[in-house]
Amino acid sequence: MNLSTRQMRAFLHVARIGNFTRAAEQAHITQAGLSILIREMEKQLGCRLFERTTRVVSLTPEGRRLLPVVERLMTDLDDVAAELGAAGDAARRTLRIAATPLVSSHLLPQVFSTFRAAHPQVSLRLFDADLRDVEAMVAAGDADMGLGFFFKAAPGLERTPVGRFQLMRVSRLDDDDDADVPPGVGTAPWSSLRGAELVGLPPGNPIQKVIDQHLATIGRADAQRPAFNFFGTLISMVEAGFGTAVMPTFALAACRRHRVRTDVLAKPKVGLDFYRITKRGAHETEAMQAFVATLVKALPELSR
Repeated sequence: MNLSTRQMRAFLHVARIGNFTRAAEQAHITQAGLSILIREMEKQLGCRLFERTTRVVSLTPEGRRLLPVVERLMTDLDDVAAELGAAGDAARRTLRIAATPLVSSHLLPQVFSTFRAAHPQVSLRLFDADLRDVEAMVAAGDADMGLGFFFKAAPGLERTPVGRFQLMRVSRLDDDDDADVPPGVGTAPWSSLRGAELVGLPPGNPIQKVIDQHLATIGRADAQRPAFNFFGTLISMVEAGFGTAVMPTFALAACRRHRVRTDVLAKPKVGLDFYRITKRGAHETEAMQAFVATLVKALPELSR
């Protein structure tokens, strides 16, 4: 026996209405199609389900015994389908984003605000984590996308550039400096770092590796300098007078909260691509596309 849901729904329509013509209309199929479904069902069960006369259609004893079972099955199936559909709709309206701490705290709040105003039907969820955890969350399907400086795509992930940031010098703003100088408007050559006491990220950090390549050209690739894991800590240490740091201009928003001076490094200017990562083969929803468009538009303003 292999009863289909179409057969069972046809059985319910006829049982409730007691007329093949009206039951077919309610089921949105032809009367002939409805009759075929009932005959196939009776053949599989090996019994008649309806007594048919020219004026009325009524259930046989076998049909009456089957009716509550089919009603219960169809009710349970419809309830589960409705719940799954609602969950699917909620999932399509929820966008889960994983990003590194400084991106989460200083870049995304403004982007989230702009996106939410334009797309109030989409719920945003943010997970702040280090770069490896961001990759792991996207790979596991726990986040729809990750944001950060990913110098290469991890297995199973795809990366797409969504912005570009320059490297800048971050130095302490001394008491005799003009506190009203807006951050990010100045420029300085790499040679200005030759005599500076430097602090940075750990030597194994991919961004620090790029920085060290350029510091090496002025004789300052010193892996023994004080190192800190997070840009927020690094900025605070610069403000406290522990040294000068080099970091991408995506940290400008964070720098504006501290008494530090920022100057884009020139001769040469060095840019770093900022990426979005997604799970390879994952469906890109309209919400994801809309968020990326908002992000791409916002990043240039946030990096100057």
